[in-house]
Amino acid sequence: MRIIVYTGKGGVGKTSVAAATAVQLATQGLRTLVMSTDAAHNLSDCFQLSLGAEPVQITENLWGQEIDNIQETEKNWGAMQTWFSGVIDWSGLSEVSAEEMIAFPGMEELFSLLKIIDHAKSKKFDVLIVDCAPTGETLRLLSYPNVLTWWLDKIFPYQRRFAKLARPVAKWATGGLELPNDEVMGETERLFRKVIDVQNILLDHQTTSIRIVVNPEKIVISEAERAFTYLNLYGFNTDAIIVNRVLPEEAGVGYWAEWKEKQNGYLQEIQHSFHPVPVLQAPMMKSEVVGVSALNELAQAAYQIKNPADIFYEGKAQELVKKEEEYQLYLALPFLDRTQLNLAQRGDELTIQAGSYRRKMFLPRVLLNRPILGARFIEQRLCITFGERTQNEKGEQAND
Repeated sequence: MRIIVYTGKGGVGKTSVAAATAVQLATQGLRTLVMSTDAAHNLSDCFQLSLGAEPVQITENLWGQEIDNIQETEKNWGAMQTWFSGVIDWSGLSEVSAEEMIAFPGMEELFSLLKIIDHAKSKKFDVLIVDCAPTGETLRLLSYPNVLTWWLDKIFPYQRRFAKLARPVAKWATGGLELPNDEVMGETERLFRKVIDVQNILLDHQTTSIRIVVNPEKIVISEAERAFTYLNLYGFNTDAIIVNRVLPEEAGVGYWAEWKEKQNGYLQEIQHSFHPVPVLQAPMMKSEVVGVSALNELAQAAYQIKNPADIFYEGKAQELVKKEEEYQLYLALPFLDRTQLNLAQRGDELTIQAGSYRRKMFLPRVLLNRPILGARFIEQRLCITFGERTQNEKGEQAND
């Protein structure tokens, strides 16, 4: 099953692009499911019909689904919620506090992504289109498989055994506090193993692609650049950037002239910032993009002769490698003019300039306050070496 995940800042038209892609794939004869994991569902509005927690057929070869986050949380985390509510009762806190404390950030969206496993196993669909929560924050929760695997294999069995032995003593010593029972521990293990399975599917570049939807606007581009950096560092394959709501050339005169001029500048910035990942443009449509016909029109304008199911790019646009106390950041820049290279670092921003090429990118946190020691080209990649933090900066970080 081919999986394509669409993410982007809220309001950029991410859902419309995802739905449009699904419509075009369905017209090609591929059994396609478009699934929303965003808490603020908009798929029903796009198709002008009511979708639910289970797949609903929209047209021939096309189904839609809006995940019920509460339902998925109860299914995957119900036993833990029940146990934790007991802990809260024992501590004297309110039920509201229990609900808030057990729901860590991104948890509901994470549980929604677990549905990918169910659809992959069912083999009912040829393509799964995922309308993901804004900026792909949920995907960051899927970036720690090695830690989870190590914990499940090395630590969890001992914790489970200890909890079973200590449960009677703990209840007596604490005046009624129950340690997690076998049901809670079993649910936790199943959940973590399912998270690992989903992560493995999403990291399979032959199966899954991430596509970032942006508008040609400064704030939107900045957020997309951050998401792009982390998606690359976590190993996800971003195979396309889709610029939505691009004004047509005829808008370059009259009322829209200044706006069109700014868009042209931002379009050039997008080409540089996300190179070598392909950039597709979807125009500002003449009317609202609602209904199958309008969605199909949007898809045709965005993809033109391309097949949306294809993998548009596969490779490491960015890679971070640690060598003792130094880090090396590799960037795929095969056509860069190497004779005039300038690097400027300011906070979490790195600007690369060579001739007419100018690219701004956001650095991962591990590179903050690390000086640039040098840069060189290795084959078709620019390798930037970052040095060790100063003792003062190390101390400040330790105190944070």
